[in-house]
Amino acid sequence: MAKNVGILAFDIYFPPSYVQQEALEAHDGASKGKYTIGLGQDSMAFCTELEDVISMSLTVVKSLLEKYEIDPKQIGRLEVGSETVIDKSKSIKTFLMQIFEKYGNSDIEGVDSTNACYGGTAALFNCVNWVESSSWDGRYGLVVCTDSAVYAEGPARPTGGAAAIAMLIGPDAPIAFESKLRGSHMSHVYDFYKPNLASEYPVVDGKLSQTCYLMALDSCYKNFSHKYEKLHGKQFFISDADYVLFHSPYNKLVQKSFARLVFNDYLKNSSSLDEAAKEKLEPFSTLSGDESYQSRDLEKASQQVAKPLYDAKVQPTTLLPKTVGNMYTASLYAAFVSLIHNKHSTLANNRVILFSYGSGLTATMFSLRLHDGQHPFTLSNIAKVMDVGGKLKSRHEVTPEKFIETLKLMEERYGAKDFVTSKDTSLLSPGTFYLTEVDSMYRRFYATKTTENGVTTNGH
Repeated sequence: MAKNVGILAFDIYFPPSYVQQEALEAHDGASKGKYTIGLGQDSMAFCTELEDVISMSLTVVKSLLEKYEIDPKQIGRLEVGSETVIDKSKSIKTFLMQIFEKYGNSDIEGVDSTNACYGGTAALFNCVNWVESSSWDGRYGLVVCTDSAVYAEGPARPTGGAAAIAMLIGPDAPIAFESKLRGSHMSHVYDFYKPNLASEYPVVDGKLSQTCYLMALDSCYKNFSHKYEKLHGKQFFISDADYVLFHSPYNKLVQKSFARLVFNDYLKNSSSLDEAAKEKLEPFSTLSGDESYQSRDLEKASQQVAKPLYDAKVQPTTLLPKTVGNMYTASLYAAFVSLIHNKHSTLANNRVILFSYGSGLTATMFSLRLHDGQHPFTLSNIAKVMDVGGKLKSRHEVTPEKFIETLKLMEERYGAKDFVTSKDTSLLSPGTFYLTEVDSMYRRFYATKTTENGVTTNGH
C-alpha cells in the first residue's frame, strides 16, 4: 500500500484580464461597498473570446509537467472536475490527451466529474483512492479543476471568476490525506442549477443557496467530528486545525461559515471558548437549526467572536478567491494555493481542514497533513513554481464597459459554430493555449503562444 498519498505538486492558471469590483460597483449603480464589503471581493478574472475551460486546462497541465519535470508517460490517471459545459458527451479530459499522445501515452484512466463546484473534489478523491488501491500501477494521478463562472446581468454577476488548477497525486506527498477523516452531506435541492442548455448562465436562488451551504457545513462538521472522535478518542474542535479552507463563492460567505464552526464548537462544549465569547453566544444557544440560519444577530455575534481565529486560520487562504473571484471547482483549491503562497515556510506538520460544497447538493469536509516533502515536491518549491505574486502583477485591468462587452460576445458565441477568434494574443504569456476557431462541425481548434509573436497550432 502506498503511504502518505496526496498532492505532490500544484500549478494554477487564471486569465490575464480582470475587472475591479469597486469600478463595477460604480458602473452598476450599486451602493458603495456592496461588492467589496458586502461580498468581500476585490477583483474578478474573466475569459475573453480567446480562452475557455479547455484552453486553461491545456495551459496548466503543460505548465505543471514542464515545471516539475514530469515525464508525460508517468501519468496513469487523469481526472477533470468542471461544471462549465462545452460538450454534453465529449469530456474535457479527451482534449488534454493531445499533450500525452505526443509521447505515446494513451493508457490513462479517468474522465470528467460534474456537480456544480464539487466536481474538482470528486476528481481529487478518485485519484487519491486509485493510488491507495490495488488497481494502482505505480504512476502518478493528475487532477484538473477548471471553470469559467459567469452570470447574467444582475446581483450575482460580481460573484464570477475563472481559473484552472492542476494537482499531481502520488505517495510520500508533502500534502497528505488523512483518508479516514471525511464527513459528507448529500441531498436534493434546487439552490443553483443550469437547466437551460442554450445558456451558460445558471438559475440561482441566492438566499436558499447560502442556507444550503451552511446546513451542509453543519452536517459535514458533525460527521467529520464524529469520525475524528472515533479515531482519536477525543472531541474535535476548530482549534485542532491550523488552517481552515472553504469553497468561496464570495468571501463574506467564508467569514460567515467559519463563524458558524465556532458557534458549533460552543454548542458542542461551551468550555471551548472564553467567558466573553460564551456571553456573546449564550442568547442563541436555544435557537432551532432553521432559526439559527436566519438569525442576523447570531451571524453578527459569532463573526465577532470568531474574528481573531479567522484572521489566523482563514485569512491567509483568501487571497486568490478575493482577487480572481469564484472559480467554481477550482475555488477551494485556489484557497490552498493562496495558503502555500503566503505561509509555505511555516506549514510543515500542520493540519488543514477543507470544506467543499457543490450546489444541488454535494459537500464534504476532509483533512490534510502537511510535510516538508522532497525536491521538487516541497512546499517552498511549489510556491516558487506557482509564482502567484508574479501572475497577479502581470494581469491587465479592464473597464466595466469592456468586461460587459466581452460577456455579451461570449453569450452570442455560446454553443455556436463556424467562427474564428481574434488574433490579438498580446495579453497572453508565452506557453498559453488559446482558442483559434470553432469550425462548421463544432470542432474546436487551439494554438499555443510560444514567443511574443510566434504561435504553434494544435488540432481539434
